Amino acid sequence: MPWKYASSGLVLAAALLAGCSSMSESSSKPEESVASSTDGYARCDAAAVQFAVGKPASAALLDQAKVKAGAQTARVLGPHDIVTLEYRSDRLNLNTDDAGTVNRVNCG
Repeated sequence: MPWKYASSGLVLAAALLAGCSSMSESSSKPEESVASSTDGYARCDAAAVQFAVGKPASAALLDQAKVKAGAQTARVLGPHDIVTLEYRSDRLNLNTDDAGTVNRVNCG
């Protein structure tokens, strides 16, 4: 009788382990394009907007940079602006100096 319980326990354990291993293989997705993030938004490409460095910040430059980077949102940040610390892969930042000239472009 104890052998019957032990063997049925082994069969149950093997079935559970087999179910776990098949789920991990079937749930793996092929890698999607690098330009999309896990939440469905496109990631911005700061390298495509390096042309903005050295130019005076303006609304027209911000719009043009946003389109070229493929970003959902964009903002101009001054050297003394207070910013939040959350990272958003779909947001473009144009960092400026005291004169309002773009000195750095990054995403986040």
